[in-house]
Amino acid sequence: MDSGHTAWMLTASALVFFMTPGLAFFYGGLVRAKSLVNTIILSFITIGVVTIVWTLWGYSLAYGNGELIPSFVGDFSLLGLTGIPMFSGEGDSISPLYDVLFQMMFAIITPALITGAFVERFKFSTYLIFTVMWITFVYSPVAHWVWGGGWIGSAGALDFAGGTVIHINAGAAAVAAALLVGKRRNPGLQPNNVPYVVLGAAILWFGWFGFNGGSALASDDYAVNAMLVTQIAAATAATVWGIIGLISTGKMSGVGVATGAVAGLVAITPAAGSVNALGALAIGIGAGVICYYAVELIHKTKMDDALDVFAVHGIGGIWGCIATGIFALESIAGVKGLIEGNANQVWVQIYTAVGTLAYSFIASFIILYVLDKIPGLGLRVSENDEDQGLDLSAHGEQASINDGAN
Repeated sequence: MDSGHTAWMLTASALVFFMTPGLAFFYGGLVRAKSLVNTIILSFITIGVVTIVWTLWGYSLAYGNGELIPSFVGDFSLLGLTGIPMFSGEGDSISPLYDVLFQMMFAIITPALITGAFVERFKFSTYLIFTVMWITFVYSPVAHWVWGGGWIGSAGALDFAGGTVIHINAGAAAVAAALLVGKRRNPGLQPNNVPYVVLGAAILWFGWFGFNGGSALASDDYAVNAMLVTQIAAATAATVWGIIGLISTGKMSGVGVATGAVAGLVAITPAAGSVNALGALAIGIGAGVICYYAVELIHKTKMDDALDVFAVHGIGGIWGCIATGIFALESIAGVKGLIEGNANQVWVQIYTAVGTLAYSFIASFIILYVLDKIPGLGLRVSENDEDQGLDLSAHGEQASINDGAN
């Protein structure tokens, strides 16, 4: 066993785990105070539910040795992680279990991202069931498409750390959720806790070094480059977003700068293993501009994607996916992008992104629609519960005794 590779992958797994509590603070600070606890717990309970599903059958469907449906989903050969050795064998540089652990953390944060679309009005019990179904029928197949031997990986698409699997996937599901759940009765005019938002973004940024750097699956040159370009893209997008806001409103918003950083992190995710510093700078500029105006545009529609999941993760993921095809210099697989003369890579990135977007939206819509029609279940809380706030109505707790009706 190579102790250096092993130590790095264990560290990267812990960093990615820490991103989900970071997301909880990021989202929690953005909602009204009377639903702060509920918003945080939506992310926290996802850790528990997805860990169980991933262990029992999710990992097998994503990375099973065979294919239940060729190029679409794995099989049941690894149910309960049976068949995966506990200890490394001769010739193994790292424990066979490292991939289960690392990929589990990706699976955990993805449905947690979706919750930003329906905060303050979604039934907590229904979310538990939705998470189980979504990991089973949406996340695991898409992970198989990209990393488990499915059609996206076979097409030669580049997705180093999950721009397609995590961000486009979650963004499309967020649109389905926002459309089916409907608008909030009384959206808050401003976030309840800006320091939580900035703290959450900082934790996400910190964890993203494991998210992208760990996706090299080794402590090597690709991991170093991935961490460097992650920093450059996030910092650039945060700065660009802040400057656009300053020009537009005369003020630089803390929430805006934090959101811009997340947009940059999203956009660099698929490209982290194949672009250099200048490519990361271009991707960060694009993320800051495109995602800023995507938020502005979506706010003018009738869709209430409460915390801008699609504008930041969906649009940011699509931009990052396409930008990877433009700026890729050299990937682990040896694939290059448009600036290196391979114009076809842009097309590959586009149609695989569109395929993921379409599948995730349709499958998520069906899951949510069915759950909404089951007697006694449904998607949305009652008007009284929504007006009272989900902290008290769903959990019997408040973030602060001074929350009142904020």
